[in-house]
Amino acid sequence: MQVAKNAYSASAQAIAGLSVLDGFWQQARTSSPWGLQRWAASLLAIHQPERMIPLDCPWWNVVATREIDAFLAARPAARVFEYGSGASTAWLSRRAREVISVEHHAGWHTRLGELISDRGNVRLWHRDLTTPAYVDAIAEAGGQFDLIVVDGRDRNACLARAMPFLKPDGVILFDDTGRSRYRKAIRNCGLKETRHFGRSYCVPYPDFSSILHA
Repeated sequence: MQVAKNAYSASAQAIAGLSVLDGFWQQARTSSPWGLQRWAASLLAIHQPERMIPLDCPWWNVVATREIDAFLAARPAARVFEYGSGASTAWLSRRAREVISVEHHAGWHTRLGELISDRGNVRLWHRDLTTPAYVDAIAEAGGQFDLIVVDGRDRNACLARAMPFLKPDGVILFDDTGRSRYRKAIRNCGLKETRHFGRSYCVPYPDFSSILHA
């Protein structure tokens, strides 16, 4: 499966760079964020934050993204903590007052940091996975959060660690919840799950994202 994903990503990146698609990218950036044109563009932007960030969409299920967009629109002063950085970090920075995002991959952290260096409301941290620092980063940040995103490594441990830092009316976006290894942790976290399955940015197949809430 991973071999197929890598082949798809490489092919998409090669196609995305064709000059004949310049007009396509311009139109996609101004199209409906929930529509087929924006989604189709995201398929070619997979693993390319330089293309994904201008499209203004995270690598999540489309319906779940729309729900989080509405959630943040009602909370302009929202604090967000994110496990796993990417285009979603930039997307969140446009919708929240403060975003703290922790990333385990040093090269990706540097690449993304250069792309969002102008976002004054973002703190982008690199924490190694060989110590508890990655999972514990939310405690390092301190305080409670309106939204917590679990979309990086050690997701079960991150979910458990995040629980004390979620505001009573806050929500958790947990991505890729179709993976069986996450199901027990979600069932046991004490929150209700709204699980979305269907069209998802960056991939040509339907996928899962869940919103966990009181």
